[in-house]
Amino acid sequence: MANQGKREIDQLLADSFKELACANPIEKITIKEITDRAGVIRTTFYNHFQDKYELLEWVINHDLIEPIKPFVRSGLITQAMTFLFLNVEKEKEFYTKVSRLEGQNSFYSISQNCLQNLLEEVCGEHTERRQPKYEWLTPQRLAQYYGQSMVFILIEWIQSGMTICAQDLAELYQYMMSHSFEDSLKDL
Repeated sequence: MANQGKREIDQLLADSFKELACANPIEKITIKEITDRAGVIRTTFYNHFQDKYELLEWVINHDLIEPIKPFVRSGLITQAMTFLFLNVEKEKEFYTKVSRLEGQNSFYSISQNCLQNLLEEVCGEHTERRQPKYEWLTPQRLAQYYGQSMVFILIEWIQSGMTICAQDLAELYQYMMSHSFEDSLKDL
């Protein structure tokens, strides 16, 4: 029951943060503004999150990563990416704003870390009790590589105005990941 209450408060704070982010520069949003809009006291915020960037990480994990986990675990990457893009599209204004965050708490670094964690979990599930073919190719490096590529595509899509539909972009991503650079040059 306490966990359900925690999730409800987390969601309340996330909704407040999203509303504020759509109207204000994220860097200028204060914890007080978030809690006032959510109708809770500041102490409640700090019982759940360290700062607004940890709240943003929760939003990314909750709204984008958790829904695609079953697809990724089943090897359905195109479907996972489609679902991820559709979820971003639903809150286009919010993700357009947060995609512009730079520095240590950038949308890129937070999203990449969240995706990398998911991909490391999946790699770990698939590599247990197996000797890798290439010693240097660790689950961490593989997860980092694909996490970076996924986030790169996501941010480029957001910042270009989401002009291609989610399904087409997911299929394009799958194409890029399954073809060599040399093969892709032929299709330019």
